[in-house]
Amino acid sequence: MGVITYSQEITSVVAPSRMFKALFLDSQNMLPKIVPDGIKSIEFIEGDGGVGSIKQTNFGESSHIKYIKHKIDALDAGSFYCKYTMIESDIKFEKIDLVVEEVKFVAAGSGCVCKMTSEYHVQEGCELKEEDIKKGKDRAMGLYKAIEEYLVANPDVCA
Repeated sequence: MGVITYSQEITSVVAPSRMFKALFLDSQNMLPKIVPDGIKSIEFIEGDGGVGSIKQTNFGESSHIKYIKHKIDALDAGSFYCKYTMIESDIKFEKIDLVVEEVKFVAAGSGCVCKMTSEYHVQEGCELKEEDIKKGKDRAMGLYKAIEEYLVANPDVCA
């Protein structure tokens, strides 16, 4: 099995504490509200949201994926850091065994920079193309921007 690492940084006008809370600490309430057509619900299968918890995201009818389960590997609300592993989905990924994501929000002026690193653990003998990674990252970017827009429009949310 090989590992392909992909990193990116996204700037935001929203403070790191608010972005972190919306995306990680209160995602089960925030994301279905912000993108109801994309995310139907988020529930904890195991745990209460801390390290070791398993969270299931259930997607809307129009999505090509019905659900994804993530295990929270590390969570530090004080430094706005989260590491989690995609452990299951209703669709079979032909080339990928698992994906490990690390996300850290760093203050930048009145906003923040989101630093993300993804490790794609690719099955032996398989090659993961850049365009395959880009499709997933584009969807994640759309979600990130929707959350940012919602938080800008609602300054008291996640404050």
